[in-house]
Formats: sequence, structure tokens, C-alpha cells
Amino acid sequence: MASQLQCIQQLLQAEKRATEKMLEACKRKNRRLKQAEEEAQAEMEQYRLQREKEFKAKEAAALGSHGSCSTEVEKETQEKMTVLQTYFQQIRDEVLDNLLAFICDIQPQIHENYRING
Repeated sequence: MASQLQCIQQLLQAEKRATEKMLEACKRKNRRLKQAEEEAQAEMEQYRLQREKEFKAKEAAALGSHGSCSTEVEKETQEKMTVLQTYFQQIRDEVLDNLLAFICDIQPQIHENYRING
């Protein structure tokens, strides 16, 4: 009986050690999974940043061409405004002289539709 009791205790101890080893293995496995997940997250973040950088570069290149078109249109507009301002300055005095002459040089006349009764 004592040997049976001793065998049972040895079996219980062996089972306890096996359970401890299994729990330790699960803990290692969970730590490794967590580490792998963190590494994957870091890789994904790095890849996302790289792709975002490439996108920004392509976007800047595309918008850069639109920006130059805008600059070109702005330049043409300024040139046309300068020409119009010059033209305005040249003919302003002449137009004002004509207007003043038309307004100030009054020549009284009887209108052709006026009837003299009498």
C-alpha cells in the first residue's frame, strides 16, 4: 500500500510538473505572439509611411504642373492689365477733352419740331 501511495504521489507530482511546463510553454507562446504582432504593426506602419511619402511626392508633382499653369495664367493676366492701363492713360485725356467740349460748347438753336403759334 505504501508503494501504491508513493506511486500516486509521484504521478500527482509529475502531473503538476507537466501542467507547470504546459503553462510556461503557453506563456512563452503568448509572449512570442505578442512580439510578432508588435513587429508586424511596426512593419505595417513603416510601409504605410513609405507609401504615404510616395503619394505625397506624386501629388506634389501633379499639383506642381497645375501650379505652373496657374502662374502662367496669372502672368498673362497681369500683362493684359498693364496693356489696358497704358491704353487707358493714352486716350483718357482725349476722351475728357471731347466730353468737356461737347458739354461746354453750347450752341443755342431752336429745335426743328418747335412751332411758333401766331
